[in-house]
Amino acid sequence: MSEKNEILVQVDHLKKYFPVKGVKGPGVQAVEDVSLFIRRGETLGLVGESGCGKTTLGRTILQLYNPTSGRIVYGGETIFQGDDPWPVGEDGEKHHAKVAKGKQVNMLPYRRKMQIIFQDPSASLDPRMTVGEIIGEALDIHKLCASKQERTDRIKELLGMVGLNTEHANRYPHEFSGGQQQRVGIARALAVKPEFIVCDEPISALDVSIQSQVVNMLEDMQQDLGLTYLFIAHDLSVVRHISTRIGVMYLGSLVELAESYELNKNPLHPYTKTLLSAVPVPDPEVSRQRQRIVLEGDIPSPMNPPRGCRFHTRCPYATDKCKEAAPEFKEHAPGHWAACHLLG
Repeated sequence: MSEKNEILVQVDHLKKYFPVKGVKGPGVQAVEDVSLFIRRGETLGLVGESGCGKTTLGRTILQLYNPTSGRIVYGGETIFQGDDPWPVGEDGEKHHAKVAKGKQVNMLPYRRKMQIIFQDPSASLDPRMTVGEIIGEALDIHKLCASKQERTDRIKELLGMVGLNTEHANRYPHEFSGGQQQRVGIARALAVKPEFIVCDEPISALDVSIQSQVVNMLEDMQQDLGLTYLFIAHDLSVVRHISTRIGVMYLGSLVELAESYELNKNPLHPYTKTLLSAVPVPDPEVSRQRQRIVLEGDIPSPMNPPRGCRFHTRCPYATDKCKEAAPEFKEHAPGHWAACHLLG
């Protein structure tokens, strides 16, 4: 396989449940049976409503959260594999089962290759540490610098890469604006020269005027450093701009995945169509002619998701089959995957 088409990250039937004290059953089913892959050098966008599991999926791939079951492969090497402790029985309900403990490797060597940019920069930067100490911490942990001078030079280089001045190394996070704090977070992620970065809504906490600067900077770095991104966001217009492919999540499940242009021009899943209809259009004439799809009802609780298709409680096209059986996530056109009974 050529390097351009090489699969860097692969996830098979990944699940992440959070047990709730005093409650029987799996608990909060944050990620449910997600399968996807990310090619080296591309950007996979991930969109969906708040609480749909986007951030949890990203953190579980990095194993900041321990996966419940499934398989995670990075660079051709399996870094997690585990059986499902809550399989679905013949009655369609989840039942506890005694299963073997999942295979999990030492993640320290992979931390250099896999990094994350957090959503809230002010919360993810230690207020007691200077910017130089924050960025240099990863260099110390992985022993990447042979001398103090080399460490100092590397910190200055990273600050320059993200558009900050070298004297900023001696300041504390509270002395920076939100956009500058996010640049520090990006510099910290780049410190260990990673291959793969999870961008967890890196612009949602920033002013609109700063968002484009950060997005353009991420794109430039991807070209210069050969980075691979999982880009999580709410803003579909931003995701459309930066992503090679886009995945759509609903209540912990992946409902559609396709090339960015294909997904926007030919959405298959009813939920994807709903999301796209909500994207603002700057042309008032075009905006008036568009049909806005408004969903009724509230998103179900991930502690007690509905049987069958998780979207059927809000889907205007739901049938009895949708209420009984979960649809298979399969390829309906080259590179275009979706999970919906209506698609056959």
